[in-house]
Amino acid sequence: MDRPHEGAFSGYFTVIQDDGPYRVYYRGMPLAGSDDGPGAVTCYAESLDGIHFVKPANNVVLRDNPYAHNFCPFVDRNPAAKSRYKALAGLASTGLRAYQSNDGLQWRPLQDEPVLPKTKEWMFDSQNLAFWSATENCYVAYARWSPNRIRSIARATSPDFLRWSPWQIADFGDAPIEHLYTNQMHPYFRAPHVYVGIAARFMPGRQVLTDAEALQTGVHPSYYKDTSDSVLLTSRGGNRIDRHFREAFLRPGHGIHHWVSRDNYPALNVVPTGEAEMSFYVNRHYGQPTAHLQRFTLRTDGFASLHAGGRGGELVTKPFAWDGSQLLLNFATSAAGGVRVEVQDAAGLTIPGLSLGECVELIGDRIDKAVVWSSGVSIGAERGKTVRLLIALRDADVYSFTAG
Repeated sequence: MDRPHEGAFSGYFTVIQDDGPYRVYYRGMPLAGSDDGPGAVTCYAESLDGIHFVKPANNVVLRDNPYAHNFCPFVDRNPAAKSRYKALAGLASTGLRAYQSNDGLQWRPLQDEPVLPKTKEWMFDSQNLAFWSATENCYVAYARWSPNRIRSIARATSPDFLRWSPWQIADFGDAPIEHLYTNQMHPYFRAPHVYVGIAARFMPGRQVLTDAEALQTGVHPSYYKDTSDSVLLTSRGGNRIDRHFREAFLRPGHGIHHWVSRDNYPALNVVPTGEAEMSFYVNRHYGQPTAHLQRFTLRTDGFASLHAGGRGGELVTKPFAWDGSQLLLNFATSAAGGVRVEVQDAAGLTIPGLSLGECVELIGDRIDKAVVWSSGVSIGAERGKTVRLLIALRDADVYSFTAG
């Protein structure tokens, strides 16, 4: 963050992969200040590969205060959309205003009035995002919602990006209540019906650095008495958000620079950056002269895996409707390991010809490998039926499966 209008308090990054260049939008803010202060601008950088980024000579795309503070754009995938890009921005004092653009650089409000008005609740003080959901056939917005001063998440929907439903508070099931500063929910590019968020988990008052260590980092004196990391959220629509993985997805890591307040906040979106690689990006060294965005890589679909060691293991899935002609697995094994799959009916009975013993063992490291059975029976014959999968593996990982 080396431009005069960027600096230590740059943040709220959004990374978009748009059938060509990768685009990064973020708040430039060299000095600490209030959310509605005059110092924030929306900045821009782009890349051909998601790895090497360049900034235009003038990389400021919005000076509309206070909306530049947390401006959050997206590519509008709605087939009926009249502009390619849209965005939400705003604070509790303003409500959320809608923006549109044809090129991602020249932005204008859809209307002067906020599309999501200000409320008496403590909300919007964060990166508030939206996207078009092909699965739900509507626009979906996720915003900061803070009942009782606990930073959480609320969701609203819209048919046209102008008229929005009332906010619904997220349901986390039996997961503990934690401060989630930014949620970063978005349709996963390999499975858009699944929304994934690498969220910032904020730990107020959990101080790690001593005063001397804080002085060594150069961090602003108001920004080292808390700490934060990143956690994984998922949803399949509606107001339910799954916190199955309660441990950190990304720990702050080695070095005192990463243990300051509001550091380690992930950018919005996970994007493909290679044949078998995807990347997410994290705001690092917040409030420090060395503030920057850092890239982290994952295997494609590699948020989590079904894993078994050398002694092997098995898993039976929940029943689900099968709709495909073949079963594709994303997996990796050792030279000695392997994966086999059995297809069962809804009652758990083996479907003839699709047994574990007849499955041709999968060995290697593949992103989309078709499962076949020596009987010659095809899983495609089960299209439209409810099935279960029994997955047996040894010294291997399975990252995902899908119908092909």
